[in-house]
Amino acid sequence: MATAFSSDGEAALRRELGPAAAAPRGELDGFYEMGRAAAFVRGGGFRKVALQFPDGLLADAAAVAARMEAATGAEMYILGDTTYGSCCVDEVAAEHAGAEAVLHYGPACLSPCRKLPVLHIFGQQPLDVGCCAEAFRELYPDRQSRVVVLNDVVYAHAMGELEQQLCPEYLNVVFSRVVCGDPPGPTPPGEVRQFGRQFPVEAPGGLQDYAMFYVGAEGLALTSFMLTWNRCPFSSFDPATGCGRHETFNVNRALMRRLYLVERARDARVVGILVGTLGVVGYLAVLQHLRELLRRAGKRSYTLAVGKPNPAKLANFLEVDIFVLVACAQNSLLDSSDFYRPVVTPYELELACNPAREWTGNYLTDFRDLLPGACAHVELPPAVPAAEAVPDISLITGEMRAAHLCDPPAPQLPSTVLACRDQTRALVEISPAASFLEFRSWRGLEQQLGQTPVSKAVQGRRGIAIAYEDEGREQS
Repeated sequence: MATAFSSDGEAALRRELGPAAAAPRGELDGFYEMGRAAAFVRGGGFRKVALQFPDGLLADAAAVAARMEAATGAEMYILGDTTYGSCCVDEVAAEHAGAEAVLHYGPACLSPCRKLPVLHIFGQQPLDVGCCAEAFRELYPDRQSRVVVLNDVVYAHAMGELEQQLCPEYLNVVFSRVVCGDPPGPTPPGEVRQFGRQFPVEAPGGLQDYAMFYVGAEGLALTSFMLTWNRCPFSSFDPATGCGRHETFNVNRALMRRLYLVERARDARVVGILVGTLGVVGYLAVLQHLRELLRRAGKRSYTLAVGKPNPAKLANFLEVDIFVLVACAQNSLLDSSDFYRPVVTPYELELACNPAREWTGNYLTDFRDLLPGACAHVELPPAVPAAEAVPDISLITGEMRAAHLCDPPAPQLPSTVLACRDQTRALVEISPAASFLEFRSWRGLEQQLGQTPVSKAVQGRRGIAIAYEDEGREQS
């Protein structure tokens, strides 16, 4: 399965950026849509603009920035990936540079941003429209088939031509449109807006009467579509191989795995809330929502901003029983099989901690759907006294556990008691994490001021971590 991020740590160390990873020099204007980007900058009157590139396109960043400055007269700042992934807009880094707008290049999750105007330039990857249309005909020989055509954003430029070839033959085929940001107003009846896609649904039985045809390679976007619309059969066409196929991804098996993680979340006593985005609209609201949910469920919570999650980072928090990742819809489904503790989505945590939310077969990957006023928001029920609560048995451990919600704690006045920083035991009464640290055999580096002898400075190693200059001499 593809990772949620553009590259892992080992690949980043071994990566060499070259012309092969970027667009051909003669096609910069078309691939990066220079005309549309320059019109966006001039039309908005922006004087400072951030250009955000994924790793694979950084080789073209300087040339694109120079052409944009010449075409618009504005200052251009080059940004790399965010610490969370390449599909999200890095508003924080853009604001550090004083940018007034962002041009985001490459694949995108299309999550709406909080502050800055954003223009997405997906990059026009080549697509053999004739081959794709022929694969569609082989997969759907019945010309009356109801099919929704979805696509990876890098092939959006070719969907109009594909529609012209298929629609005269297939009267019930619907093409989705890529929509950047939140469209104004509520979703009209008979229309679906999700994952930055918008398309009408006219079948009597709704969306479940349609099949889905995806143009793009296997990856996180296709996985999210299949889990969310799990009642629809899927097929796909991979432009890189030129092959179409019926998807055999076992949705039921994947849902069983996710529901097992929900049961693990019910057993958890300490939950770590991982901040996986700083730019998606509503991430602060959902953080507060999850804290309140865990507090009412009688669980402790810690909010952690660790950047890109990996097993080594999260293994430092042994007191945490389970983590919940607050990220964009495309990066929420993190495969945590290699992690010391599981990682769930906000929707799965709600299934575990909110007794009023029941599993209906619909899976939600966008955390904004859980917030008050959203389509899938479910209010927390009133608290039940512990004596009247119905006992619940864990399906994993077989032990009894509390399944009722507690009353919200009364606000407390700020404490004026001071704790000595050098006495860990004084902090145990304040923080459960300090209590856990008290019983660890290793507690991290200690300063030991005045106790460490002073030594003469010597020349250290030179080079990078995977190949120091003196390593060859030491081995010989």
